[in-house]
Amino acid sequence: MRFAAIAAALFLMPVAAQGADLRILSPGIVYNAALYDLVADYNKKTGNNAIIIRGAMNKIVDEIKTTTPPADVIGLPVDLMNTLVLDGGIVAGSYTLLGRGDLGLAVKKGAAKPDISTVAKLADVLKASPAVMVNDPKAGTMQGVMIDGILKRPEFSGVKAVPVSKGEGAAALARGEGDMAIQLVQEILNKPEIELVAPLPAELGGHMDAVLAVSSRSTNPKLAMDFIKFLTSTESRAAWKAKGMRPF
Repeated sequence: MRFAAIAAALFLMPVAAQGADLRILSPGIVYNAALYDLVADYNKKTGNNAIIIRGAMNKIVDEIKTTTPPADVIGLPVDLMNTLVLDGGIVAGSYTLLGRGDLGLAVKKGAAKPDISTVAKLADVLKASPAVMVNDPKAGTMQGVMIDGILKRPEFSGVKAVPVSKGEGAAALARGEGDMAIQLVQEILNKPEIELVAPLPAELGGHMDAVLAVSSRSTNPKLAMDFIKFLTSTESRAAWKAKGMRPF
């Protein structure tokens, strides 16, 4: 009888409402810069289930149009997001600036950190390196093309840049290849085997600006917009800064 009474009581207890699913599709410029931490915080606070879907920057615009189930929130560099806007891929009014990711110089953990505060000093440091690991520009990634453009400047003539055939420059350095790498700061800070020297001098223009928006294919656009507001709130700024993104 006692067991039956307990069972009946449990049956009559109200069932907690389950949170909504929310899918975030983004490349490394966003998910390597505090997105995992903030998603965990959001899920804990709201009871919703935000899920990060990692995408390659040079493929993500096409993936957004075909991924099933569809993404709700998209994080992209400005140029790619603007392309998506023209294609009708986002909800009107949801375009939200997130922050700036800078290219930086990385060395192996414990190695000396040279002064790269000017273009001339950076050029001297890079020329003295036997191998500077970089993204392969032939792969077509925005980051690889941007780094290649900087290193083609006359000041960097003679730099021994090594395009990485597998993965990215900072990942190669973390595997023990070369002795320096150029990569987005957030993609340096997330690798314990290497350390950031400093961002590249600002006059080189080595940065990407990231934007968040609600996908026009979202099944819950209001919740998606609320999530974007959470990611860009004053309370979230410290998390982005700590992982290498400079919030707008």
